[in-house]
Amino acid sequence: MAQGQSRSSNVLVVPQASQALEQLKYEVAQELGIQIPQDGYYGFMASRDTGAIGGHITRRLVQIAEQQLAGSNFSR
Repeated sequence: MAQGQSRSSNVLVVPQASQALEQLKYEVAQELGIQIPQDGYYGFMASRDTGAIGGHITRRLVQIAEQQLAGSNFSR
């Protein structure tokens, strides 16, 4: 696959969230001490590293959603 192309079939429900998710990816990678390639090609990265980044992003998104849900229940 050529550089810069994505095979992902995932479609964001809120397209405006794309930039926030990118920023979150870099924050998580920095916390884990993993360098994300500047050219966007992940082919030379270990699967363990990319999986760790994705797992931590998912964990953080669930945590954010739980906090928002808990906050909305108290305001009713």
